[in-house]
Amino acid sequence: MAGAEAPPVLPMRGSRLRLRARSGAEARRQARTGWALISPALLLVSVFTLIPLGFGVYASLTNWPLVGAYHFIGLANYQSLIHNTLFIQSIEFTLEYTAIVTLPILVVGYGLAVLVRSNRPGATLFRTLIFIPFIVGLATESYMAVVELQPTSGTGNFVLSKLGIVADTTAWLVHTGLAVTAVCILVVWFASGLTMMLLMAGMQSIPDELYESARVDGASWWGIERRVTLPLLRRSIALSLIISVIGSFLAFNQFYIMTMGGPGTSTLPVVMAIVNTAFTQYDIGLASAMSVVLVIVVGLISFAQFHFLQRGED
Repeated sequence: MAGAEAPPVLPMRGSRLRLRARSGAEARRQARTGWALISPALLLVSVFTLIPLGFGVYASLTNWPLVGAYHFIGLANYQSLIHNTLFIQSIEFTLEYTAIVTLPILVVGYGLAVLVRSNRPGATLFRTLIFIPFIVGLATESYMAVVELQPTSGTGNFVLSKLGIVADTTAWLVHTGLAVTAVCILVVWFASGLTMMLLMAGMQSIPDELYESARVDGASWWGIERRVTLPLLRRSIALSLIISVIGSFLAFNQFYIMTMGGPGTSTLPVVMAIVNTAFTQYDIGLASAMSVVLVIVVGLISFAQFHFLQRGED
């Protein structure tokens, strides 16, 4: 009919197919780009984590000596761990040590973060001084502690004896209780700086408007910390706890340098027990089984902490 509008032109089937093919090619190109970007990280994780972990699991199923031939023995190493009193004792000591240092590290780190979270004069210098022990390293500080805790020549005994706390001949590292006390104080001093930095970063991300509203409502300082700061720091606190717990379970340097696991085996952590089994008893298979058990325990504890965090947020 004259003057009637022409019907709309619909895209042809061939055009739709070409658009679909073009979008599919674009998706494949983006996927290749993504794999290319993450391939270096995957290679590093595979070479330095997955392959050694797989080799460790395989070695735990053998009677592999440090030198010589080995044979596949299945789960015999894991069965022997049930009756291995040294390994069980090291696990118990590591749990006790972790329970002792975890809370003080968090409390001291939180208190320091409260002090340095503002931009008051001198706050930057104070942060640096508190964080220096973590930068210096635990091994170096353990050697320093050995020197300073000597019974007759150490600065520690000299200062503490002047304060009337201990005698100037106190042998810190040859008595179980004193040795554990010295190591725990050193570790809290070492690790509190990292906890402070993690919590301070979380505190600085909290909007100032929330604090101002709480003050207008008449909240006290502790009320603000309990109802504003702590709930919003849940992720930072969880990260700090996970780092502290994992670090405590993997403790080695401070005990190897300061106590050598003594007196006797009373301060022997699980990692040191693994090292002694591998390089003193020359039993790589049994040491690998211990390592696998340690990895499982640490993984379960970390999973429980993440689960608790998620449940708290829900």
